[in-house]
Amino acid sequence: MSFKPWKKPFITAFALALAGNTAAIAQNVQSAQRAIELGRYSEARATLRSGDSPEAVYEMGRLYQFRDMPDSAAIYFNKAASQSPLGMVAMGRALLAKGEVSPAEAQFDAAVKATKGKDAKILTLIAQAYAESDVKDINKALSYVKAAEAINKKDEPALLVARGDIYLHTDQGGGEAMNSYDRATTANPSYAQAYYKKGVLSVRARNFNAARENLNKAIDLDPSYAPAYRELADMYYYAGQYELALSTFQKYIGLAEKSTATDAQYASFLYLTKKYPEALTEVNKVLQSDPNNLTMNRLRAYLLYETGDYAQASTAMDAYMKIAPENKIIAEDYIYQGKTLIKAGRAEEGIAIVKKAAASSTDPTKTEALENELAQAYMAKKDYPNAIALYKKKLASGKGDLTDQARMAIAFEGAKQYTQADSVYNIILTQKPTYVAGYRSRARVNFNMDPDSKKGLAKPHYEKYIEMASADAENAAKYREGMIEANNYLGYYHLQKGDKTAALPYYQQVLALDPANKDATTAIGIIKGTPKAPSKAPAKKAAAKK
Repeated sequence: MSFKPWKKPFITAFALALAGNTAAIAQNVQSAQRAIELGRYSEARATLRSGDSPEAVYEMGRLYQFRDMPDSAAIYFNKAASQSPLGMVAMGRALLAKGEVSPAEAQFDAAVKATKGKDAKILTLIAQAYAESDVKDINKALSYVKAAEAINKKDEPALLVARGDIYLHTDQGGGEAMNSYDRATTANPSYAQAYYKKGVLSVRARNFNAARENLNKAIDLDPSYAPAYRELADMYYYAGQYELALSTFQKYIGLAEKSTATDAQYASFLYLTKKYPEALTEVNKVLQSDPNNLTMNRLRAYLLYETGDYAQASTAMDAYMKIAPENKIIAEDYIYQGKTLIKAGRAEEGIAIVKKAAASSTDPTKTEALENELAQAYMAKKDYPNAIALYKKKLASGKGDLTDQARMAIAFEGAKQYTQADSVYNIILTQKPTYVAGYRSRARVNFNMDPDSKKGLAKPHYEKYIEMASADAENAAKYREGMIEANNYLGYYHLQKGDKTAALPYYQQVLALDPANKDATTAIGIIKGTPKAPSKAPAKKAAAKK
């Protein structure tokens, strides 16, 4: 019997097989899209490699774009390119990936023209192309969004999420972005991605209550939504809840794809939460499989410094600075490089690096950070005049706070400019009268202006210190050394004035805190009749340690 393909049974079977194959392809593409959304890129790649349909190749381009590999993304988008509307969108995305915005727009317009402007799905794909790009001018992108909205009879969540992401490309677009995500969740209350996006935006705005609510909603809808845990961890970090931040990030690690990138994220988060030895272990693990990872090389230098291995930190930082492109070097790199050199005994080199970076910085925030580090470097080198000059500059600009005032007072003290130091401590204590340590610092400065204690300049400040420290019983251990110093001074002050009765309780208090204290033992012996007197004010010894 001859083979006749036009026979109806064969045509029907062929059509059914084709439909089944098409359905399988569509299912694979959908699975890959979800994997990309969750950051499971290896899983998405494995799914997409099993098919060579234009849709699968297109999604492979998206995958590489999310992995910040624009050249690879362009290759796959070009493979998906054709004269079909989807193929034209793919050509446009290939051009966007290479930064060729105008030619990309021409391809997108051609795709719209080919569908006579009536295909909302094509318009949504174009909107997503802009949302997932770095294009800052959003006007053209929004024109496609508006065209799609005009076709759709109701709000479509995917389009609205793209609209929100497009607005996030602008500095003032947060309000419209949130409005877009709100509309998406209203249109589909089960759309986890939109809640996640709302949570991300709320974290960025430091609206932690809204962030927690939306991110937890995304997790409730989809317990496997790993990125929501990562954002929750960031939220807890910014809120200063470091242990909760770390435990939440570990939940993310448990759900996220096992990869070098995930390990690198974990290492970075351990660094942020000050788990330095643990972070260094993770960094070294990443570098074993990815030795050229720029971020991990940077972090390794930071962590060696934080764990006290200054020699290795200096070597690691030198190596990192040699391989880092100039446009990838950040202010913190110079800060750590300077700190590391100072700790490694190369103070002049360290100061020169931080000073040069501060002078060339055009970012006010980074400049301030660099100048703060420079001031501390001057303090470490005991170059008090230069430290004072920097603190004065910061305070004069209106950016300084009480911490800067305190550091400047310490610098004045180091420079033996005690009158100026006393004036600054007076400012601090006027603004923050509950600052217990400030009274001890002011007493110490006044002692240095009256080393023989004849005028008793330190007396009222040590008395206030004892009053404030005694009232804070929960932190008695923290104040022990200061209480010994203050009571020793006040005992000596009264004793050298000849008032043994007033002096005795202070020395007794010193011995209660420090039974082996020689100054107090000698003084009590004098009070009780021993003829030998202490040769100098005991507080002077304590002050000399500062």
